[in-house]
Amino acid sequence: MSASASIPRRALLSVSNKDGLVEFAQALERLSFEIISTGGSARVLRDAGIAVTDVASVTGFPEVMDGRVKTLHPAVHGGLLARAGVDDAVMDEHRIGWIDVVAVNLYPFEATVARPDCTLAEAIENIDVGGPAMLRAAAKNHGRVTVVVDPADYDRVIAALESGEDRALRDELAVKVFAHTARYDAEIARYLSRQYASDDALPATLVGGWQRKQPLRYGENPHQKAAVYGHGAPTPGTIAAATQLQGKPMSFNNIADADAALQCVKAFAENACVIVKHANPCGVAIAATQIEAYDAAFATDPTSAFGGIIAFNRPLDAETARTIIERQLVDVIVAPVIEEDAREALAKKKNARVLETGPFETIPGEGSGQWDIRSIESGLLVQNCDTGTLDDVEPTVVTQRTPTPAELDDLHFAWTVAKFVKSNAIVYVKDRRTLGVGAGQMSRVVSARIGAIKAADEGLSLDGAVMASDAFFPFRDSIDTAAANGVSAIIQPGGSIRDEEVIAAADEHGLAMVMTHMRHFRH
Repeated sequence: MSASASIPRRALLSVSNKDGLVEFAQALERLSFEIISTGGSARVLRDAGIAVTDVASVTGFPEVMDGRVKTLHPAVHGGLLARAGVDDAVMDEHRIGWIDVVAVNLYPFEATVARPDCTLAEAIENIDVGGPAMLRAAAKNHGRVTVVVDPADYDRVIAALESGEDRALRDELAVKVFAHTARYDAEIARYLSRQYASDDALPATLVGGWQRKQPLRYGENPHQKAAVYGHGAPTPGTIAAATQLQGKPMSFNNIADADAALQCVKAFAENACVIVKHANPCGVAIAATQIEAYDAAFATDPTSAFGGIIAFNRPLDAETARTIIERQLVDVIVAPVIEEDAREALAKKKNARVLETGPFETIPGEGSGQWDIRSIESGLLVQNCDTGTLDDVEPTVVTQRTPTPAELDDLHFAWTVAKFVKSNAIVYVKDRRTLGVGAGQMSRVVSARIGAIKAADEGLSLDGAVMASDAFFPFRDSIDTAAANGVSAIIQPGGSIRDEEVIAAADEHGLAMVMTHMRHFRH
């Protein structure tokens, strides 16, 4: 409200997003508001036949510097910040008019920097200064001023003004404004930190600005609330950017597992399939065709694959889709593209969730996330994403026997899979497919035994297979387990105080062993 009922109410409208602007201004006119506006917003309103007062007429100063300076003036900010019953004399002395409603949305910084051809200079020009200043001033004074940053709120504002019951809405919209400007500044800080900081630098201040994108029915358990949050436009080819084509709503666990599966399948340039259960790969394979990759991945552990998440790094074809729904219960299927005939086949299983991520590059080691962020009580753990591959190190053969070319190929594959298995991780592989996976055990030798047991349960022989370990072997017991099951070659980081004992065990059994000098813990 204005300081006096005899003073005409005024609304300042200055928006980048013109959706609903004309209708909002027309409604304000019907409520006897004087409309103040700037630049493009003023032109749009005049073209619609709405009487508009230019901000330059209010300030007595023209817009200058290509519009960089237009609203940063006491006549504007005084009108926003003035308190009824407190600042009336100041307003009269300096002939400042009260402003009662503000509609501002900001230069499209986020959309601008999302364009592949965006230059740094263009990004900087899309950093709004006057807009956030007006929003914050109006939101600070929300006891008197109604401030709206989202066109979706225009109708609610008009209804509240018409009824005269707008205080609760003013409170709500003020909170929304401060969240909006905080997120806007966070996007700018994030972008500029990428431009000016080294790739692996961790920021002194980790800016927030996370926006709720999708509410979830519940979290890991029904008594926990949950939602998906993001900042900026999601990166194409990710779970955050995926389109759900069918199926029940995604759950917290579905999303976590689907992300784990997609990250793993992206690590392979060849035609690959990854099946995940409880965030661990239970079957991984690469093959000449998609159906062959799926068949091999499923055969690793059909029991765990039941109700699992399946990811592909090629468009999902109809043959593979039909085989999946005829063979197993599947919670989520993820692929860059779901071909039309595959969609028709999957439609027979309406509860199966099907995600189309859009195309992505399969570049081993590359991840779309700059940081890996995890919560702890009253804080966050932050680290660079693990993008390390064997191309970044110089693996060394440390045994008397050198791996054959086929073993080296399988060792590379097994090492890649191990990176996505919860530590302690052991992965058995032959012919570029997993045979058994031991994950998340407190003892590495127990993981080695579990992986071998799983292979035996499915009738898969480990004779001539290779074994990967995500971290060093503290004792020779895992080597003895591998040899007893027919393993012929091992890849591991090395670095144990008992490396010599472990190498001697491998030599004793006639195994080849490669040390990578890089570990892949995944907690």
